Amino acid sequence: MRRGIASITTALSLFASGTAHASDKGWRDASDIGRDALVIGALALPTVEGDWTGTLQAGGSVGAATLLSLGLKETFPEMRPDGSNRKSFPSSHAATSFAAAASLHNRYGWRVGVPAQLVAAFVGLARVKADKHHWYDVVAGAAIGEESGFLITTRRDANVRILPWGDSAGGGVAMTMRF
Repeated sequence: MRRGIASITTALSLFASGTAHASDKGWRDASDIGRDALVIGALALPTVEGDWTGTLQAGGSVGAATLLSLGLKETFPEMRPDGSNRKSFPSSHAATSFAAAASLHNRYGWRVGVPAQLVAAFVGLARVKADKHHWYDVVAGAAIGEESGFLITTRRDANVRILPWGDSAGGGVAMTMRF
């Protein structure tokens, strides 16, 4: 099942890259397709496998990244490269895409995660090529998405747990393994 989802994700990324010709509209359409495919995949894979906790966590990761990026757009109004409005920073397409990809990666491992991460990277590239974002908007959106995906989504394998922690004196990462 996972190998099939990885193949579908790779095929979608190739389809999206094929639709992204030189025009800004082509790049915008490709970024929309990539983002939507990642969100659907992040919600569909756990649902199909009956992993309702994974579905809830993926929804939470994507929702948190999207809301945070939209809030930051209002807080830090920056003009888009195409001059259309002042909602450039950060890229919510990148935040949403990377949250979905990180959720898949964290929950199901690298075989599903790496193709999803490649599609998310394509979405970010397409947003820059479409002249909707500066490169740093995409990097900020990617960081928001990655953090959301890895902090909210837990590994499906209950034998290994990785938990970031922090307090006023510092922070770190705790890892537990069950033998």
